[in-house]
Amino acid sequence: MTAEILRYAAFTVDGKGGNPAGVVLDASGLDAAQMQAIATEVGDSETAFLVARDTRPNVYDVRYFSPAQEVPFCGHATIASAIALVERSPADVLIFHTPAGFVSITTFQNDKGELMAELTSVAPRVSQPPPDLLEGVLGALRWSADDLDPDYPVLLANAGAEHLVLVTKTRQRLADLDYDFDDLAKVMHQYGLVTVLSVWPESKNRYHARNPAAGLGVVEDPATGAAAAAFGGYLRELGMIGENAEFTISQGVDMGRPSEIAVSVIAGEPGVRVAGAAHRIDD
Repeated sequence: MTAEILRYAAFTVDGKGGNPAGVVLDASGLDAAQMQAIATEVGDSETAFLVARDTRPNVYDVRYFSPAQEVPFCGHATIASAIALVERSPADVLIFHTPAGFVSITTFQNDKGELMAELTSVAPRVSQPPPDLLEGVLGALRWSADDLDPDYPVLLANAGAEHLVLVTKTRQRLADLDYDFDDLAKVMHQYGLVTVLSVWPESKNRYHARNPAAGLGVVEDPATGAAAAAFGGYLRELGMIGENAEFTISQGVDMGRPSEIAVSVIAGEPGVRVAGAAHRIDD
């Protein structure tokens, strides 16, 4: 089978930047090995593979593959896929059944006329990391514990995929990111990390992030929707945001691919909402 492979950049700013994702809207007939081969060839941090369920409209089974391995959930590829779908067949609500669980996506236009998608993640969970994990990650990043903000504890956060949350004292620490790829990849594989979510809090409404993703076979992710949802769960678990809260994550700036991720938590909703724009990449 020859699959049509689309490429979209998600979480773009005024149509620019964002995180590229491969999108296969009809992956019926593809097995896991073929999906992996396609994702490796595409080379983006993730490629999404969709299979429509015949029983209900706008309901899909979705799998995500990085160049190196399958991952249980990917936020930017979800946003990209939703935009690609509604550009071809308008729908207000899409349902994705992912390996991580049930994810709903709504689409709308923002005040600039851009098509936007907002996903609601699975319920996040937050946990303590093993001591060896933090030691290994800091060593690979060439950071010390003194680089971290003591007001934000180092925790694992998962809203469909596992991330280690490191909050830095300074924006410069993020700007100077230069790490040992092989060492970090080894640690990430050992502990099942999808990215290392490195964050600097500009304010309670805006955070700056970088996401090393050596375990996925890529140096860095320009915009990480799954990590943004996990960070929303992290802040809520620690009581650092209210029951209803909104904030923005700015990512990709230091890579030359500026991205904006809108995050919100809603009282009574277990999941975290993550929204952004996406635009097709013309090869």
